[in-house]
Amino acid sequence: MDNLINNEESNKNSTNIYPTNFIHEIIDEDNKTGKFNNRVQTRFPPEPNGYLHIGHAKSICLNFGTAQKYGGKCNLRFDDTNPTKEDVEYVDSIIEDVKWLGFDWEERLFYASDYFKQLYEYAVQLIQSGNAYVCSLSPEEIRETRGTPTKSGTESPYRTRSIEENVDLFEKMKNGKLEEGQCVLRAKIDMTSPNMNMRDPVIYRIKKASHHRTGDKWCIYPMYDYAHCVSDSIERITHSICTLEFENHRPLYDWFLEKLKIFHPQQIEFARLNLSYTVMSKRKLLTLVEENFVSGWDDPRMPTISGLRRRGFTPESIRYFSELVGVAKRDGMIDVSLLEFALRDDLNKRAKRVMAVLKPLKVIITNYPEDKAEELEAINNPEDLSMGTRKIPFSREIYIEKDDFKEIPPKKYYRLYPGQEVRLRYAFIIKCEDVIKDKSGNITELHCTYDPDTKSGSDKTGKKVKATIHWVSAQHSITAEVRLYDRLFTIEDPASDEKDFRELVNNSSVEILKDCRIEPSLSQAKNGEKFQFERLGYFCVDSIDSKENNLVFNRAVTLKDTWVKIENKSSQ
Repeated sequence: MDNLINNEESNKNSTNIYPTNFIHEIIDEDNKTGKFNNRVQTRFPPEPNGYLHIGHAKSICLNFGTAQKYGGKCNLRFDDTNPTKEDVEYVDSIIEDVKWLGFDWEERLFYASDYFKQLYEYAVQLIQSGNAYVCSLSPEEIRETRGTPTKSGTESPYRTRSIEENVDLFEKMKNGKLEEGQCVLRAKIDMTSPNMNMRDPVIYRIKKASHHRTGDKWCIYPMYDYAHCVSDSIERITHSICTLEFENHRPLYDWFLEKLKIFHPQQIEFARLNLSYTVMSKRKLLTLVEENFVSGWDDPRMPTISGLRRRGFTPESIRYFSELVGVAKRDGMIDVSLLEFALRDDLNKRAKRVMAVLKPLKVIITNYPEDKAEELEAINNPEDLSMGTRKIPFSREIYIEKDDFKEIPPKKYYRLYPGQEVRLRYAFIIKCEDVIKDKSGNITELHCTYDPDTKSGSDKTGKKVKATIHWVSAQHSITAEVRLYDRLFTIEDPASDEKDFRELVNNSSVEILKDCRIEPSLSQAKNGEKFQFERLGYFCVDSIDSKENNLVFNRAVTLKDTWVKIENKSSQ
């Protein structure tokens, strides 16, 4: 699914834009045969060792959405089995993110740590059935004796310990009588297996670290492969949906459950989300935070859900994106423009249109009365007329974008230049008469005239112009800071390049504009509120840095065109 949508408009209007979902096809077949008694229960099982990103959002939508489709339930479960990397901050952020995306786990919030006692007892059961043993090889020796994909491993000399000795040693591990690295509990499977995950994998290791929920109660912690499948079984999950890297772990998943003779969920793997111009590894994202490449996990350039939320993404757009991406059986690269399309499509229907000038150039309308100001009517959203209209002030002095004027225009430039006429959005047609410069030759202001008979909405002159530009009143507009974001990395797939991914960070990924001018209706804008700045893109009030007297806007996504030629007829 390398290029799911090549043409936004044709796909947007298509009646069949969603790919088939092979996981749902499996569940449909299970329900036909009565497997799991036609019950569907899924879970979203994050490790609380970092903030969730857009890839996790896809998994959240898949797990919760699948349960909703089949009238089932979805649990939120934290696989908190590594106390040295986990933190309550991450737990809280994950809960907030899942809620924000619009999903409800009701009373089904669980932790793997809830099951530590039961996990331990099941491990003792494996020892007693001859399927697990305490190994005293060092971590380095275990790695060396596992072999390679083409060479069998070597059995541990401790593999033949008696059941009684293994039970005693495992209890000593639990009670803190042994030191970290001194020994581990391993499953006794097959050191000649072609699947290296089956070569006597480690089940428990000693970690004398305080856990964010259980404190210092435990000195041993289960490995993910063991804790995950048993937790699924305890919760009676029917379909354990995992990303593709767990495909080779499925035989181990099944082995544990078969040996323990407990409820056996079905593990199904799908391709994880890879998004262009970003990285999805939590380790790499943590590096970006710790080495100050970004301002934090919620930096608007980050692919984290908190970063996307701060930038201006909506939960609806992310859910829509997840549907567009679909569920694949093989890895591929999804163009980030598809994510932007989903947001643009959503905000186009809900965002209020306003005018803002990011790089102001003053225009004095010389034949407009100095002491006059009037209010013009503007449509809040042409896609939803129920959003009504608003009044915008117009006066003798206005600001336009610097890019909307060229003293010497290039070919096919239809905006303002000496002697040229343009329409001001919702206002009048103006003509550039004079260009004022400072001593250094920099343009400081334009002198224009306006035609009072060309007022938008009541123009009966029939005069046509080739461009309409936006503006704000110099007298009435307010100042704001605007942040323009670009790709965080300079190449499409920074994770696969031979270079260190840190060397591929785009140093121009944010441009901060301090003296922007926005229409006065935005003075009451609330944190997180989203707007379309006409001709410029969709913007969101920054939820962290924006204050009552210091508004900060993040550009969430650009428009498809930075400016549009508008005939006089369509601009009225």
